Amino acid sequence: MAHESKVFRVGESGEVADADFEAPLRPPLFEEFQGQEKTVERLQLMVEAAKMRGDVLQHILLSGPPGLGKTTLAYILGNAMGTEVKSTSGPMIEKAGDLAGLLTNMQRGGILFIDEIHRLQPAIEEYLYPAMEDFKLDILIDQGPSARSVRLNLAKFTLVGATTRSGMISSPLRSRFGMNCRLDYYDAEQLRGIVERSAGLLGVGCDSEGALEIARRSRGTPRIANNLLRWARDYAQVRADGLITKETAVKALEILEIDADGFDEMDKRILDCLINKFNGGPVGVNSLAVAVGEESGTLEEVHEPYLIMQGYIARTAQGRVAMKRAYEKIGLPPPMRQQRDLFEGAGGA
Repeated sequence: MAHESKVFRVGESGEVADADFEAPLRPPLFEEFQGQEKTVERLQLMVEAAKMRGDVLQHILLSGPPGLGKTTLAYILGNAMGTEVKSTSGPMIEKAGDLAGLLTNMQRGGILFIDEIHRLQPAIEEYLYPAMEDFKLDILIDQGPSARSVRLNLAKFTLVGATTRSGMISSPLRSRFGMNCRLDYYDAEQLRGIVERSAGLLGVGCDSEGALEIARRSRGTPRIANNLLRWARDYAQVRADGLITKETAVKALEILEIDADGFDEMDKRILDCLINKFNGGPVGVNSLAVAVGEESGTLEEVHEPYLIMQGYIARTAQGRVAMKRAYEKIGLPPPMRQQRDLFEGAGGA
């Protein structure tokens, strides 16, 4: 479907103030947030209902891969409720006193946003349970025979947790969230809208085809799209008169070795090692990580989700296996054994 070309540009001189380059790209309102329609609809309904009752929001868990908008949605909720958002992350809360300091300073209706909440220590989780349910906090003071427990009454607040590893959240903690929302990858058209909006905020000229080219190579992730846009902006200012067209975007991203499928150099190395060094698998993630010179955790959390979603590799009980698309990507035919075993029902676990 053809799209009318649009150009976003600030000023005729082509010069943009330094402050504009650092303009925040996160949308402040639900109306400006693009994609994740089902999640946004649920959250908007919760906000409207809470306002009608004069109540606070129930606790919300946002899960999904990195860069899809979990933090953005937390701040949008704060704006929608007209309340303050206090932000921290699971690893930063090391002891009960850290948690107490955060919670005792919360005002009624305030939002406490904990990123990577699956990385909370088990002892901290135990303190969090009564705070979430009864808005009370029991703090143990001193040790041994002189130890005593002090109960602190808390203002009624909303906990918004974000996680990229929802399976690592304990069942008791998960059950205390009233709403569980999973964010999914974006399609190219949704990302095009995000790139166009960000281009306007950054004050860079970008036509619709240039925005779409960036969107196609962004692995379904707004954060990556915005990062690629910033690089394309730099390239366009130096070599393309400040305007990002399709041709300009392609040339800019070729320098980063990002191809038309959004693959970077490490993605290609993973497929090449899996096929040429391990005969297409199955191979364990640790062995594959050593072969490509990367940490196994980085492979699992950064590279594999996209490769699996796009059907290039599969996780099986025996290890990682290259799929038909992986062979096509590097220009090789899949072996007959895998054509028989993988594509006639073996599948991925």
